[in-house]
Amino acid sequence: MPLSIVHVLSSFGVGGQERVALDLSIGQRARGHTVRVISLAPPPDGAMADEFREHGIETVRVAKRDGIDPTLVPRLVAVVRGVDIVHTHNPLPLVYGAPAAKLVRAGAIHTKHGKNPGTRAQRWLRRTAARFCDAYVAVSATTLAQARQAHDVSEAKLREIPNGIRLDRYAPDPAARAQIRAELGLGTAWVVGTVGRMDSNKNQAMLIRAMAPLLSAERRLVIVGDGPGRADVEAAAAGSPFVTFTGRRMDVPRVIHAFDVFALSSISEGLPLVVPESMAAALPIVSTAVGGIPDVVQDGLTGLLVPVDERALGDALASLARDRARGQRMGAAARELALARYSADRMVEAYLALYASICER
Repeated sequence: MPLSIVHVLSSFGVGGQERVALDLSIGQRARGHTVRVISLAPPPDGAMADEFREHGIETVRVAKRDGIDPTLVPRLVAVVRGVDIVHTHNPLPLVYGAPAAKLVRAGAIHTKHGKNPGTRAQRWLRRTAARFCDAYVAVSATTLAQARQAHDVSEAKLREIPNGIRLDRYAPDPAARAQIRAELGLGTAWVVGTVGRMDSNKNQAMLIRAMAPLLSAERRLVIVGDGPGRADVEAAAAGSPFVTFTGRRMDVPRVIHAFDVFALSSISEGLPLVVPESMAAALPIVSTAVGGIPDVVQDGLTGLLVPVDERALGDALASLARDRARGQRMGAAARELALARYSADRMVEAYLALYASICER
């Protein structure tokens, strides 16, 4: 039976929750369901809004006002009335979207994408809103454990559905690799790359320091992304000609083909999509062992996991710089694992089965 589904997001900015919602929306629409996406951010819309619209998915803005906004729930009610499922992503949409769903007698599904510590008042608001949910989904086993530890919701409502990606976009492509490497001026260098929002949590400055002893014309670092911490990250590079900053890119599936290793230096994570995406591109992963990453990366087989420690990260990267054949073997194993576990189709079907079980109640 076709369903009417609304995804509620904090914004249409470029981030993990938005990309999961995009892939879900594409898959759900392709299966005959009606899908809309709501942003709670004020104008202007972020870059992801255009991607939703390009795939025929209606975008709606219901902007939250400053502070606690008592008008937001009734304004959401006016938009979601008559839908079957309201699916919220991350804390702010949960707080306002779940009560709105219950007021219109829609199924309320929430996806927890990361740890989301917050203040005591924020945690109380989230737990209160979670009582309106029919199901509360974690994107990894670690995120599920964090939800239990934080008492986010009753055990009966907890589910785990790992994030999925559109794997076809990441198949190794020698022509694309040559083109993007020429565009970025990388030549024949061995390249470590990372993708993510520039902030203290992503910790790109530590990655730069860890790579510093390795950097040369033949060993390069590429950092893709933008954010409030960009000035600090660029300062850590101290103008090195061997560190390339691309800024925000909307063609990440193309850009990562320039890399030989994907690195992540985060302090905390849920299940960052860029990790299985890089695995699907046959890249070995070198990452801090935080959040849901150890659930995805098999240490020693598909990559190397280290503590949040500059020296350990540098040693892991140096080991692959010395033994590039090992990195290629890890990349091949990573792609095989990604194809088996992290398809968008698998994710879409799991959520639709959950929606159906809620609607049947």
